[in-house]
Amino acid sequence: MKSRKGIDDPIDPYLPQNGNRGYRVSRYDLDLTYKVHSNRLTGKATITAVATEPRSRFSLDLASSLQVTKVATNGSRNTKWLHRNGKLIVTPAEKIPAGGALVLTITYWGSPKPISGVCGEVGWEELAEGALVASQPNGAASWFPCDDHPSSKASYRISITTDSPYYTVANGALVSKHTRASQTTWVYEQTEPMSSYLATISIGPYEHRSIGSGNVPMYAVHPPRLRSAFDEDFGRQTQMMDVFTRLFGAYPFAEYTVVVTDDELEIPLEAQGLSIFGANHCTGEHASERLVAHELAHQWFGNSLTLGQWRDIWLHEGFACYAEWIWSENSGGPSAHELACGAHQGLARKPQDLVVSDPGPQLMFDDRIYKRGALTLHALRRRLGDENFFALLQQWTRTHRHSTVTVEQFTDLAAHYTDEPLRHFWDTWLVEKALPPL
Repeated sequence: MKSRKGIDDPIDPYLPQNGNRGYRVSRYDLDLTYKVHSNRLTGKATITAVATEPRSRFSLDLASSLQVTKVATNGSRNTKWLHRNGKLIVTPAEKIPAGGALVLTITYWGSPKPISGVCGEVGWEELAEGALVASQPNGAASWFPCDDHPSSKASYRISITTDSPYYTVANGALVSKHTRASQTTWVYEQTEPMSSYLATISIGPYEHRSIGSGNVPMYAVHPPRLRSAFDEDFGRQTQMMDVFTRLFGAYPFAEYTVVVTDDELEIPLEAQGLSIFGANHCTGEHASERLVAHELAHQWFGNSLTLGQWRDIWLHEGFACYAEWIWSENSGGPSAHELACGAHQGLARKPQDLVVSDPGPQLMFDDRIYKRGALTLHALRRRLGDENFFALLQQWTRTHRHSTVTVEQFTDLAAHYTDEPLRHFWDTWLVEKALPPL
C-alpha cells in the first residue's frame, strides 16, 4: 500500500527544503515595520489556509535569521511551535481535519538577510539607502513565514511602515498611505494569486510617476537623478505592451511598475506586476532594452502562468527570451529568425550536456536554458506558422491565467494546432542533449 506523504517529504527535488504539505494558503496579510538604517524588521503575518488532510502539525518556511515571538492557530495562543533550520513547525492544540480552516498568526522580528542556496543569495537585500527583495527561487522566507513553493499561490495584503523620506512599493495596488510623525505606512493589495517568490518590496529615495498613455497603467519608481535616462531607456515600454498584448493576449494584471534602484544590480529582477532594475541598466543609452522586454514578458510567462516544478523553468525563461526577439522584429530591429540563427550558432559552440526539460538545480538558470528554450519556440513557430503559433500562445495565456502550468500542458495544447505528430519534435528540443538543427 502506498504510504501517505509525510510532512517533511520534499515538494520539489530541485529545492527539497522548500514547500510544505497538508494545507493550501489562500491569503497572506503582512503587517511589517522596517527601520532602514539599522536593517531591523518586525512583522506579523496572518496566513489563511485550509487543511488538505487531517494534520496535528504544520510547517512553514522561515529563515533562521528571523526570531519568532508569538504563534496563534485559529485565534488560540494555545499553540506549540518550534523554529529551526529554516522551518517553523506549528502544533495546534487540536488536530485540524481535512477541509478545516487554518488561520496562523505569527509575530516575528530580526535583521533580514538573503538566503544562500544553489542559486546564490536570494531574498531581502540591503541597499546603500533602502532595501529590495529578489526571491527567485526560494528567498521569500527571508522576510515572512510562507509556503515557499511556486505552485502555492495566494492573494496578498502587504502593509509596511518605514521612514518617511523613503518611497515604498510592493506588489499590487496602493490602497492607502498614512504618515504619522517620521514614519509612513504603505498598504498594497495584490488580488490576483501570486507565488511567494514573486512577492517583493522596494524601499529607497525614489520618485513615483505615471508613464505612457496606453491601455495598461504604467508607472516608474526611481531616483530623481535618473529621470531623463529612464525616459530614454524605458521610453518604448508602451509600444512593447501593445506588441505583447496583441501577440500574447491581454495583460494579466491591473498595472505595471518598473523600479530602478540607486544601486547597481547584476541582473534585473522579476516580481508580479513589477520589475526591478539597477542604476547600471538606466544609462540613457538604450543598452538594456532587450532586458526591458524580457522582464515585461515575464508578467505573462512566469507571473500569471507559473511553473509547478522548477525543472520546467524554460516555460518562464525560454518564453521571455523569445519575447526579446519578438520585440526586436516588431520595433525595427533584426527579425526573430536572424536572432534565432545567431543564438543557434552560439549554442553550437557550447557544451551539449544540458537537458532543457530537466536541467537540474545547478543549471536551471543557465543561459543555455534561456536561448534553447527560445529556439524551441522559434522552431515550433516555423512548424505551425505565425497564425497558429500566436493563436496557441494566446490560448495558453488565456486558459491558464493566474494558475500553475506544466510542460505537458503546453505540449498537449500545441498538438491542437497541427495535424502532424510533435512527439519527435519535443524530444529533440527538450529531452535530447544534442542541439538539433534549426
